[in-house]
Amino acid sequence: MTQIFFYHNARDRVGAAAALIGKAFAQKKALLVYAPDADLAAALDRQLWTQPPTGFIPHVDVDSPLAGETPVLFASTLDSVPHDERLFNLSSQVPPGFARFSSLIEVVGQSDEERADGRLRARFYKDRGYDVRYVDCAGRN
Repeated sequence: MTQIFFYHNARDRVGAAAALIGKAFAQKKALLVYAPDADLAAALDRQLWTQPPTGFIPHVDVDSPLAGETPVLFASTLDSVPHDERLFNLSSQVPPGFARFSSLIEVVGQSDEERADGRLRARFYKDRGYDVRYVDCAGRN
């Protein structure tokens, strides 16, 4: 069953997502970022070029010719993705087909809309029997 983690109360949602992606990358874990919002994906793309300050986290679109050799992939749809390990959800909705992934990481900001959407997603997962783990990001970013 998919492990679900909610990193909530993030002051900077994109920065928090980049930091978590950096940790997964340091552990040599492949991951997929579900970001159907092009502006949000572009903001995260820019952040991954500069965070960590001394490095670069290799990332490309799932349709790139380099996708097979890149550990962090961006996808605006989840129709055909190359792996089912870790999924970072940057959508306000439950990602389609999330249950095929080993783990799902949700990053929720502090705005009222993000919090309300996050609560709906958490309730969706819990109502279906998933164990949801929460991490408060307040003071972390």
